[in-house]
Amino acid sequence: MARTLADLPWPVTTERLSLRAATILDVAAVFGYRRLPEVGQWLTRLPDDLDAWRVRFAERLPTTIMIEEDGDVIGDLYLRVQDGWAQHEVKEQAAGAEAEIGWSLDPRFAGHGYATEAARELLRICFDDLGLRRVFASCFAANEPSWRLMERLGMRREQYAVADSLHRDGRWLDGMTYALLADEWRAAR
Repeated sequence: MARTLADLPWPVTTERLSLRAATILDVAAVFGYRRLPEVGQWLTRLPDDLDAWRVRFAERLPTTIMIEEDGDVIGDLYLRVQDGWAQHEVKEQAAGAEAEIGWSLDPRFAGHGYATEAARELLRICFDDLGLRRVFASCFAANEPSWRLMERLGMRREQYAVADSLHRDGRWLDGMTYALLADEWRAAR
């Protein structure tokens, strides 16, 4: 069983999409849609300078998966494997047991089910290929398309936090976290 993204056989295909590990050659394409206001307003870091973004993107390569349709980049996925919380005596059993996931899609391709298709495949990668036991994702509560996607994926809302997330516009916004266990995912298939 694969333990990291680098261990996976790329590309992975779905009905309409191809997923592959990101390379530094993807920097301009990703910058193109992530800097758009409708996308950037929800991102942790707004890419506003291509040279600075190139450095940041290079750091993100081990956790970034590209979404392509007919060879064109239409979005990206985030996957960071981490240890689950555990008491000291059993912490080895929680090593690499869960992942945080996320997504960003070029708005020109929104509304066609591409994000759902890509994120479903990301869950399959997490549970089948990487053998993870739990996956979670977080977003601003105001980012309705993102939490609706989490719900379409069968993820359960585990947290609704009031004014816990400081937005770059200076407002404290509510945040949400959704999660899914491998057993839940398999039962829903």
